Amino acid sequence: MNRTARLFIIALLLSVSAVAARAQWAAQSAGTTVRLRGVSAVSPRVAWASGDKGTYARTTDGGRTWVAGTVPSASDLDFRDVDAFDAETAYLLSIGEGERSRIYKTTDGGRHWVLQFKSTRPAAFFDAMAFWDRDHGVAVSDPVGGRFLVIRTSDGGATWEEVPAAAVPEALPGEGAFAASGTCITVRGKRHAWFGTGGPQGPRVFRSTDAGRTWKVSGVPLASGKTAGVFSVAFTDARRGVVVGGDYAQEKASKENVALTRDGGRTWLPVRGARRPGGYRSCVAYVAGRRTHALVAVGPSGTDYSTDGGRSWRGLGVEGFHSASFKGAAGWAVGEEGRVAKFEGAAITRKR
Repeated sequence: MNRTARLFIIALLLSVSAVAARAQWAAQSAGTTVRLRGVSAVSPRVAWASGDKGTYARTTDGGRTWVAGTVPSASDLDFRDVDAFDAETAYLLSIGEGERSRIYKTTDGGRHWVLQFKSTRPAAFFDAMAFWDRDHGVAVSDPVGGRFLVIRTSDGGATWEEVPAAAVPEALPGEGAFAASGTCITVRGKRHAWFGTGGPQGPRVFRSTDAGRTWKVSGVPLASGKTAGVFSVAFTDARRGVVVGGDYAQEKASKENVALTRDGGRTWLPVRGARRPGGYRSCVAYVAGRRTHALVAVGPSGTDYSTDGGRSWRGLGVEGFHSASFKGAAGWAVGEEGRVAKFEGAAITRKR
């Protein structure tokens, strides 16, 4: 190897190290100390967060200030998911058995909240929701009567209808979804949807190509067990997607915690060995840059990122988060005791 080649390789390595060093989270004050589990980035200036004790929080200035509040008569609810569309409009989903599973909506920045959905099924336990647009959305509950319970709206949440049980494949014994981050379900375009599960017989991903009316399912090569499986699903288009998870009882174990698909979720390939994230990860999100798409995965033991579509991952710190959300290259993560941070790692989205 000649001197020019050696200098080039050294410069390349230094460049990669510099990119990693610049990619980081900047702490902000959420205005609350409750555990935050949901976050929704709307723009570089607007984001919403949700959490325990009926709590929501909102920023409209890029996170310099957050204003937290409590949904009236909901102080005993745990909002694990928030989906927002602008500074005024957001949906909240609370978890819990039966009537504790609810969906609220605001159209005035949180000054007033409307209870749109309250489960009437005692065995239901809703985990997460996702929206194709302001009017069309879908939410998923753990199995009721042997099948996952899916509900849909086409009128902005004014009404929610159950998908017929026969349209959803039977659940496996002990199978369930995880409400860790509000991202075990995701949508793309106008009709594609996916949700991930876990359990002792192995995790799976359910998929729909008709806006949630009917579903098919495929196995996923992630960790299996009562506390293991798919915790988060993300797709960059109708074909390319990623799931992360692992075993939340083993936060630092990095085995079987990420898999990729290139055919819309019909088949999944594992990422192996040292190329995986550094532990159990509860959320994964695409970060859109000017020339490429990167991925960020968060969990209680730290953050990882990928710049090659998820085939390999690099550590990005050990600070724990439960969920993350990006709009373009702008993103936030949330966690315990009101923890909120803004992503300052735009450099990772540059093609190398």
